Amino acid sequence: MTDPRHVPVLLDRVVALVAPALDRSDRERTLFVDATLGLGGHSEAVLGRFPRAHVIGIDRDTHALDRSRTRLAPYGERVTFVHAVYDEIGDVLADLGHRSVDGVLFDLGVSSMQLDVRERGFAYAEDAPLDMRMNDTAGPTAADVLNGYSAEELTRILRDYGEERFARRIADAVVRERAREPFTRSARLVELLYQVIPAPARRTGGHPAKRTFQALRIEVNDELSVLRRALPAAIEAIGVGGRVVVMSYHSLEDRITKQVFTGATRSDVPPDLPFVPEGHEPALRLVTRGAEKASAAEIEDNPRAASVRLRAVERLREGRAA
Repeated sequence: MTDPRHVPVLLDRVVALVAPALDRSDRERTLFVDATLGLGGHSEAVLGRFPRAHVIGIDRDTHALDRSRTRLAPYGERVTFVHAVYDEIGDVLADLGHRSVDGVLFDLGVSSMQLDVRERGFAYAEDAPLDMRMNDTAGPTAADVLNGYSAEELTRILRDYGEERFARRIADAVVRERAREPFTRSARLVELLYQVIPAPARRTGGHPAKRTFQALRIEVNDELSVLRRALPAAIEAIGVGGRVVVMSYHSLEDRITKQVFTGATRSDVPPDLPFVPEGHEPALRLVTRGAEKASAAEIEDNPRAASVRLRAVERLREGRAA
C-alpha cells in the first residue's frame, strides 16, 4: 500500500477564519467540528493554535480515522473521534451531549489518502479495483454501479454529477462492454473512455476519465444529497459567534454551498420593505465575499488546491436561518 502525502488545503486561511470563534478568553473550552477529518491536518493546526479548543473529528472512512488518531495522539483528550457521515452531525453532537459548537469545517470531496492509496480505486492514473467507497466497509462499489445501472441511469449520473458531454455515448458503451465481461478494474474503464470520447474533446478539459470518475464517486457515496442535509445541520449546530467553513472542489458542491449560505443569511422580511424591523435581522452573515480561491503560490506548492472554493458564514444571533 502506498503512503499518502497529506498537504492541507488553505490551512492558514481556515485557521484565520475560525480564530474569532475559537479564540475566546471568556470560555474554558471551545468546540470545533472537523466534519471531514481525513488525515487531521486542519484539526492539528486548530489544536496547536487554540489551546482551549476541543475537536470533534468525524469521518466515514475508518482508515482515515485510524491515521488521524495517530497524528493527533499528542493532544490526548482534546480530540473526540467519531465514525459517521457528516450529515449525521446533529445526532453526533446530541450523543456527545453538546447543544452547540463554535466552529464546523467541511473539506469536501476525496481526501489525499483516498487518492494516493491505489487500492481504494479513486484515481484513474493507475489500474486498481473499481471501489471508490469512502467507507469501504459497506455499500455498493463503483463496479456495482457500472455493472448494475441501466444505460439511462448511467447517463443521468455522468451528465448530472460529472457534467460529461458524452454521457449517453459512454453509458451505451459501458452497457455493451459489460455484457461481454463485467467491469472490475479502473484501467479497462479508462481504456473505454479513450475509445468513446472523440479525440478533439480528449485534448481539452483535463484527463478524459476525470468527469466519469467524479460522477461515479459522487454516486457511490451519495455526496451531494449528504451535503444538502449536512450544511443546514451545521448551521443549526453553531452558537452565536460560531462559524461554518466549507471548502468545495467542483461546481456542484460550491453551488449547493452558495445556495444554502445565501438562504441562511437572508432576512425574512419582504424585499421591498425599506427597513428591517428589530428582531427580523438575518441570524447569520457571510464572512467571505463570494468564493475564495487559493493563491498561485499555494497551488504551485499543492496542486490539489487549484480547484478549491472556500465560503464561510457566522451566526449573529439565536434563531433559525431563513
